[in-house]
This record gives sequence, C-alpha cells and structure tokens, in this order.
Amino acid sequence: MVIFLTIIHVIVCLFLVIVVLLQSGKAADLAGAFGGMGSQTAFGPRGSATVLSKATTIAAVLFMITCLSLSKLATQSGPNPGSTVLEKHVPAPPAKGAPQQGQPIQINPGDKNVTIPVPAAPPAGQSQAPASTPAAPAKK
Repeated sequence: MVIFLTIIHVIVCLFLVIVVLLQSGKAADLAGAFGGMGSQTAFGPRGSATVLSKATTIAAVLFMITCLSLSKLATQSGPNPGSTVLEKHVPAPPAKGAPQQGQPIQINPGDKNVTIPVPAAPPAGQSQAPASTPAAPAKK
C-alpha cells in the first residue's frame, strides 16, 4: 500500500509541476507588458477558470491527500509505532523497584533465595581494571 501510494504521490508531484509551469502569469496581457495591472484588484484581473487552473486545483488536492496518507501510514508502521526519535536513542529510566547499578539482585528460584552481586559502574572517564591480574612467571 505504501509503495502504491508513493508512486501515485510522485506522479501527482510531477503533474503539478508541469501544470504550474505551463500556466501564464497574471500580468501576461497587453497591460502587463507596459507595467500596468489591467485592473485595480489586488491580484490582477480575474479571468474565467481555464483547464490548466482546474487541473492545478485537482493536482494540489491530490497532493495534499497523498501527503497526509503517507504521513499516517508512516506513523502506524515500523518497529515501534508511535515512538519518537528520543525514545529510540535515549535509554529509558529504570522502572520503580528495579535494582540500581551496584545493588545486588535477589531472585527466588523454588524455595531458596539467591543474591546476585552487581558491580558498580566505574566513574566517568576511568576504565575498569581487572580485579586480579595473574602473576608473571619468574625468569631463571
């Protein structure tokens, strides 16, 4: 559906560009050649609606409909519909009751309680060194 709508949208866009470029300007009559407006209206003389002006109106309406339809389909599809850019790139805060960094996690498999230690994160800018380093073999 999205591909079909995108193809229709591109065709309507090209048609709209061609129809607008084919139209003559408002001051294309004889009075416009000498700097006059031909009439004292704000936007020039109002003539009868030509085929090109009707085609422009229809193409503009189709353009708006396809734009809105593609926008609606884009927000409904995808991995996380309705999510924002920030929700995709910024980690969510921990949920209430979730263990913080450095606090042990308690689980209850069956009848026994098990505590899993969670190491604290190193301060910013420092790398975490291994807890124990093996001794180098002695040279003889």
